[in-house]
Amino acid sequence: MKLVVRELTDTRCSFIVDNVRPDVVNTLRRELIAHVPKMAIDEVEFHMGPIRDEEGNEYDSNSALFDEMIAHRLSMIPIPTDLEQFTFKDQCECEGSGCPHCTIIYVMNKKGPCTVYSGDLQPLGDMNLKIKQELIPIVKLKEKQALLIYATAILGKGRSHAKWQPVTICGYMNYPKLKVNNDAKADDLEAIVKSFPEGVLKLDKNKITVKDIKPLETKDPMYYDTPILDSVDGSGKKVIEIGYEDEKFVFNFETDGAVPAKNALIYALNHLSDKFEALRDDISGLDKA
Repeated sequence: MKLVVRELTDTRCSFIVDNVRPDVVNTLRRELIAHVPKMAIDEVEFHMGPIRDEEGNEYDSNSALFDEMIAHRLSMIPIPTDLEQFTFKDQCECEGSGCPHCTIIYVMNKKGPCTVYSGDLQPLGDMNLKIKQELIPIVKLKEKQALLIYATAILGKGRSHAKWQPVTICGYMNYPKLKVNNDAKADDLEAIVKSFPEGVLKLDKNKITVKDIKPLETKDPMYYDTPILDSVDGSGKKVIEIGYEDEKFVFNFETDGAVPAKNALIYALNHLSDKFEALRDDISGLDKA
């Protein structure tokens, strides 16, 4: 398998994967969606009773939304996740009691009137864990309303709940291929060339050649399967035959920002490798049984 990265940012990755079967590519897709872990808020504690500010003014501990709705919104906020720093709570040395290696505690103390945003969650301890997407709206507070919240984030995987799914958009398509039949007759070769993105086809002395197929990597090639590409001599032969590579794919995915796209891809590939090794060991053990 050969993998060539075409685009890489903190939240997006696009690459070409070659010499691989479709089922293997789909396995990578499922791995990215369901098995790459991230931190997400799992428990929310709401202060009950009146809340007082520094000047002694009293606020009601409520809002326009039920506590359950606020907790759900908090759980979907992308939490910065270093996959090398955190471990699963049930696998941690603290034996699940909670420590900086498996949990993050956030506090929110807001008084109305105002709009409460994700950036109002403040981590206790390491400020590098502060929410990066600070303008995700949570709830509006009216006069004399307030929220005092303690939220605990732990590591989990998307197969358990969507809040632990760092990869949001993930898909692939077969790599496009074009075949030019210059012996097929057509009235307007220039129109055929212009029907494709600029730079894909080249017209020279009434002959069309494929110049660069890369602009088609981001769009299904069947989009261009229009009548203008058909032969006009009644033979049924097309000027341009559009198809797909059987073992070459364009793969794209995006994250919510909790885990960098590069780290998500590396984790997914390593996790797949570990599972294949474990399967190989299990199979080899059958021969000795």
